[in-house]
Amino acid sequence: MSTISIKCPNCGGELIFDPNSQKYKCEYCGSDFALDEIETEDSGTQETSDSGESAGGGTTVESFEKTASHAYEAEEQEDSAVVYTCPNCGAQIVTDQTTAATFCYYCHNPVLLSEQLKGDFYPDQIVPFEIDRKQAEQHFLDFVHKKKFVPNAFFQKNQIEKLTGIYYPYWVCDVDVDGAVTAEGSKIRVFMSGDEEITETRIYRMERQGEVSLREITKHALKKSDRLLAEGVLPYDFSKAEHFRMGYLSGFYAEKRDIERTELESEVRGEVENCTRDLMEDTIEGYTGVHIISDNIRLLQENWKYTLLPVWTVTYKGPNGKIYYYSMNGQNGKTYGELPIDRKKVSLCGILIGGIAFAIMLLLGYFVF
Repeated sequence: MSTISIKCPNCGGELIFDPNSQKYKCEYCGSDFALDEIETEDSGTQETSDSGESAGGGTTVESFEKTASHAYEAEEQEDSAVVYTCPNCGAQIVTDQTTAATFCYYCHNPVLLSEQLKGDFYPDQIVPFEIDRKQAEQHFLDFVHKKKFVPNAFFQKNQIEKLTGIYYPYWVCDVDVDGAVTAEGSKIRVFMSGDEEITETRIYRMERQGEVSLREITKHALKKSDRLLAEGVLPYDFSKAEHFRMGYLSGFYAEKRDIERTELESEVRGEVENCTRDLMEDTIEGYTGVHIISDNIRLLQENWKYTLLPVWTVTYKGPNGKIYYYSMNGQNGKTYGELPIDRKKVSLCGILIGGIAFAIMLLLGYFVF
């Protein structure tokens, strides 16, 4: 498995992507570098040697070619593992087939598995992290502290340390359609004629036609991730999307897709048809009721982009063994997730409220009677 470790040209330390500066940062000597200053195997056309020769004006990029092995000796099997060698300490690490960026379990060196994101799996674009770890931890604490019945262990130091920055794979689709609907609208008028109440109903036939453009329809593309968790942090600002470079992954985890666009096309097209129909129906105003008789929605253009999006995640195993997931949009801080409930806190709160209510009733009884 080909791996990349991005080295600082000044001290040889590991470079990671810094969300605040949007540059590489060396945590050892404090140097920072624009992504253009450091060359990596982004396109798959540049090969770096095992000897660690300098590339791009003296910048060292180490690349090691290793063979991939699988847990069940079946390369096609979805649940098989991949073995790679850490370019920093030489340890062999086992990871999932979908993992594209990770850390060495032994030396904690950030490692990019370049082979995972080549060819058809090379992303079209990436939205870089804008929220760094310290900001993510503060968001997490602010979010949790608002929840009064969350177990204390959920926001202890060891739990916060589990907060992980991951680039998840998504499909992002832009669609242009031509739509036409035929509808009936009713107008009801009630009036009095002498002593009689008369209801008058008039039926109108209407037609609407036009082109509709729907942008940034986003679907998660990883089977092992929870769909609600992955899509609960949407939307992202895609105006800040960048052309994919491996360097954006350094210092974070990343996953490659295992859901193809063909598996999502019918779902997306159904959503497009429903949205187009609703948009055209919304242009019909001034009627008591509207009924769509028929519609004709024709696809004009469809553009799909394989995209990596930043997510901060943390998991917590409750006393009942249930795993709770929390996720945060790594660009704007939007949070999503199901939090555990401390039953003892709920019981104590109930007892306290009951005691206060009982005391108030005693006082009222004493003064009233």
